[in-house]
Amino acid sequence: MATSIPAPGRTLTETDRTRHRRLREQGSLDRDELDAILAAGFVCHLGVTVDGAVRVVPTVYGSDGTTLYFHGSVASRSLVSSPGADVCVTVTHVDGLVLARSVFEHGVNYRSAMIYGVPRPVTDDEEKLAGLRCLTEQSAPGQWEYARRPNRKELAATALLALSLDEASVKIRTGAPDDGDGPDAELGLWAGVLPLHTTWGTPEPDPVLDTETQLPAHIAAREGTPASS
Repeated sequence: MATSIPAPGRTLTETDRTRHRRLREQGSLDRDELDAILAAGFVCHLGVTVDGAVRVVPTVYGSDGTTLYFHGSVASRSLVSSPGADVCVTVTHVDGLVLARSVFEHGVNYRSAMIYGVPRPVTDDEEKLAGLRCLTEQSAPGQWEYARRPNRKELAATALLALSLDEASVKIRTGAPDDGDGPDAELGLWAGVLPLHTTWGTPEPDPVLDTETQLPAHIAAREGTPASS
């Protein structure tokens, strides 16, 4: 089976923008799958219109289960010029190349999410700190408690946006190529999946760091572990 449809759970609301029109068998309305995809990463791509031109910007994010927080100076400019403008945020994890017997049947095993909506600038200092903590802990668990936290000047200079997770779309593909039971199966060619795994490497200290400064345990523990799950 070349697709993975999660077991029923909390359900995403289907809208015209989130309805799966192509490869519908790879689509999912399971809210738990959305949460899992978001939890597995910390970099998203933000699609936004700025000065009449579409831009797609990579940025870091954090999710608290109901809201996606992300750095968004470009989107903030768009909101100033076009209040109420929609954005689209995407998160994608590549799990492997699907190498079939024919080029036409080649593909990718992946997990992806698209979130639509109108983001709001986070202006309240308390929420901004909470959002930045969410974002920091998503990428480096334990770092918020270890490092110095933002002061008022730094908070004021940071553009943080909040986007509801109410309107989202999920797609997932797993498994082998789809041509194993077709005419090309008689070609005698190898076919299968080339998995892709990424892991955290050995921490590299700042060259100016005092040699007596110890590597914190929460960073040391990441070495050799999966960079996404």
